[in-house]
Amino acid sequence: MTTVELFLVAMLVVFSLPYLVWRLGRTDYWAPLVVVQIVAGILLGPGVLGAAIPEWHAAVFTPAVIQALNGVAWWAVMLFVFIAGIELDLSQTWRHRRETAVTAGLAMASPLLLGAAVGYGMLVLGGWKGSQAMDWQFVAGIGMACSVTALPILVLLMDKMGFLRQPLGQRILRYASLDDIAIWAVLAVILMDWQRIGRQAIFLVLYAACGWLLRRLMERLPERDRWFVALIWLIICALGADWCGLHFMIGAFLAGAVIDARWFNTERLDQLRDNVLLVLMPVFFLSTGLRTQWDLGGWTVLLMGLALLVVAVGGKLVGVGLAARVLGWQRGEASLVGWLLQTKGLIEIIFASVLLDKGVINQATFTALLLMAVGSTMLTVPLVTPRVAQLKGLLRKAG
Repeated sequence: MTTVELFLVAMLVVFSLPYLVWRLGRTDYWAPLVVVQIVAGILLGPGVLGAAIPEWHAAVFTPAVIQALNGVAWWAVMLFVFIAGIELDLSQTWRHRRETAVTAGLAMASPLLLGAAVGYGMLVLGGWKGSQAMDWQFVAGIGMACSVTALPILVLLMDKMGFLRQPLGQRILRYASLDDIAIWAVLAVILMDWQRIGRQAIFLVLYAACGWLLRRLMERLPERDRWFVALIWLIICALGADWCGLHFMIGAFLAGAVIDARWFNTERLDQLRDNVLLVLMPVFFLSTGLRTQWDLGGWTVLLMGLALLVVAVGGKLVGVGLAARVLGWQRGEASLVGWLLQTKGLIEIIFASVLLDKGVINQATFTALLLMAVGSTMLTVPLVTPRVAQLKGLLRKAG
């Protein structure tokens, strides 16, 4: 078969298999389609399918096919992270700054510290750190990975459960937005390349100046032109961030962060996010799955993934519980908010992919983080739905 035919076979599998499992298995309650696609990517990787039928796996996923899939995946994830940056609404965060800062800060700090402790344990055990990482980078990366809340997937899940536009939904978006900024800022610090600090300083100065000019330009453009200018800006920022030694995904997030969602039709922006998820992101899931490895042994990686899941979930619940005490929330409110903030989904995978690309973690650690992301996201809907039914009055509480 030609490379084109093999590429299409891979695309056929990655689009059809998760959809059939999701639709025929009716998994939506405990595993939305996005989660099924992530799991399918893992199963199609070398650690599962590649180990079961290595000849077929090697015949389909040739280097040329993988290179083509990676190209589509890079563009998909750039668009997805860019949209996540656009959807940040810092005006509402500022208006409710005390409540948002306390909740988001504790919800991030608690799992970060617990995750860092596990990261230190992984360092002591050996075999988990990437080849290019210093010890502090690895520990900080694992800690931050346990703190992630996936804002885009959170939006989809709350919309599906029917309270995205309710005051509670907007509160959760404020908390997740602030955590999102912190996550990307910490990632930038972890990836700081002191040998290329000059390039990074140039990039940040140019980004700030060009971002200011872009905002002035976008105010004067009709909406149709804003879409084209936004995409050009995305590519420039991603290229600049990669050139200076950060990562193109950090550039994509920064590109979206200076753009206001109000400049675009809300429905069209939602449609763009949904279409990226539908048309492009399944390729990213497959590309991600092809990078999973079980070099330290299947059970070892599974147990480490479970340990990371426990500290990520427990840390988030403890942090939100502390915030509830400080802010005087009513009974049951901390549990509801804590479980809503559990979803890690795509942002966790993107975060882990960046760490893997930069050699901060190895492929076994990447696989453990991927398993943790799947587990935490799968827990969200089943544990939130009954709490929403019991605490309907909280949906209208603005803070």
